[in-house]
Amino acid sequence: MTRKPDGPLRRGWTTGACATAATRAALLRLWGGSFPKDVQITLPKGEVPVFALAHTDAGDGWAEVGITKDAGDDPDVTHGALIIVRVAQSAGGGGVTFHAGEGVGMVTKAGLPIGVGEPAINPVPRQMMTAQVEELAAEFGQPADIAITVSIPGGAQIAQKTWNPRLGILGGLSVLGTTGIVRPFSCAAWIASIHRGVDVARADGVHHVAGCTGSTSEAAVQKLMGLPDHAMLDMGDFAGGMLKYLKRHPVPRVTIGGGIGKLTKLAQGALDLHSGRSQVDFQALAVMCGDPRLAQANTALQAYEIAGKPMAQAVADRALAVVQTGFGGEMQFDIVVIDRAGTILARAGA
Repeated sequence: MTRKPDGPLRRGWTTGACATAATRAALLRLWGGSFPKDVQITLPKGEVPVFALAHTDAGDGWAEVGITKDAGDDPDVTHGALIIVRVAQSAGGGGVTFHAGEGVGMVTKAGLPIGVGEPAINPVPRQMMTAQVEELAAEFGQPADIAITVSIPGGAQIAQKTWNPRLGILGGLSVLGTTGIVRPFSCAAWIASIHRGVDVARADGVHHVAGCTGSTSEAAVQKLMGLPDHAMLDMGDFAGGMLKYLKRHPVPRVTIGGGIGKLTKLAQGALDLHSGRSQVDFQALAVMCGDPRLAQANTALQAYEIAGKPMAQAVADRALAVVQTGFGGEMQFDIVVIDRAGTILARAGA
């Protein structure tokens, strides 16, 4: 487990920001004749970070720069990765084009912001890099016809630790970022990945998706329901992030699976299931289950050990009522409560 640092948390920079800075530095060599010592860019919200160059190379009609990604204090799997951009003058017009080098994935499923068959370089990084080409082309009197190739050495291996394969991004990482800033321990990136999972499932015509609190519950639910990988949403603690998006972008059937502790919190109305942001109310649990002994429990697992499967069933039934009341309508829900060994303790719903 990554330890949360003491004191204020340091922000970092997205892969998109690093690629944009590398693009600028490479263009300065291509059109200006020399690499800068470091490079400064302006991010969408006005921040002006400075990036050191970790790699440079050039040849006839091309130049490339690598920048080492600094994710600050965020436990980002791409922290320390080298983001390399090669710029090359294109003949005969065509404007700015984007290409995937080593370690950058290709999009193979619909529903993502980038079309099938395109390199996984998201819209905002594309806009940022294009803006650098246009600005410097005007400054140096050059045509803004540039092929941009982004590479991330080792990216294919790093991508196995991300949701890219499930989303249909194959062969490497995505070049991401909407603000250019990585905010440490932010929930935003996780929730955004849930949203993209919903988009991909809908675009692929999937009628039944599942969100689970962890890998054990996910494996049990996937086997129980016979669902493909791209129907499995990496919900984690963010039940609300998933359910609110599904309410706006519905799928006919949604299964929620998880352990007794997190689903007890869902049954009590919590939509953020993280241990630091919601707690089980044992007095209310005792009332819900009609078992006064549960008021003295210290954990939901202990409550289950006291009351057994009737408690798990009560949790499943109440959790179902919570999600149906708040997010039903076009969608049918079911709940699957699972223990740490992957055994199904209770089910409710469709």
